[in-house]
Amino acid sequence: MTDRLSHIELDLGEAPPPSPELQQEQQVAIFDLIEENSFALPGAPSGPYNLTLGRSGSRLSFDLAASGAQAAQFDLSLGPLRQIVKDYGQICASYYEAVKTAGAAEIETLDDARRGIHHEGARELRERLEGKAEVDPETARRLFTLVCVLLSEDRP
Repeated sequence: MTDRLSHIELDLGEAPPPSPELQQEQQVAIFDLIEENSFALPGAPSGPYNLTLGRSGSRLSFDLAASGAQAAQFDLSLGPLRQIVKDYGQICASYYEAVKTAGAAEIETLDDARRGIHHEGARELRERLEGKAEVDPETARRLFTLVCVLLSEDRP
């Protein structure tokens, strides 16, 4: 299949490395994306694509190559995603704390909230990608996880 990502790299730039929890989420998201994803670039050479996902100031940058040549490069404003990422980071922190001491009901409630915010972020990312890249909901979810890693230094 050519409408897919075959390699993914995060460009953290000058940012400090993410927390161990975020590093784990990053590794799982990349592994899952490589295993199964749907990613097409309208009007660009067919893939599979190598993606370098990075951040340039207040923009999220997608640099895609196919067969060793650049297939597309585009940026998305991070503005619409910032609050969702912040909310997601806060609920994840609460979830990780709860896992250490809370009862099953509280952990389940926090996990449901965490998933809901994550789905919202994936939906927003998918909307922001319209016209630039076509992705399925699962691919958007995993890409949103990587956006969270890139924005982790913005969290309180």
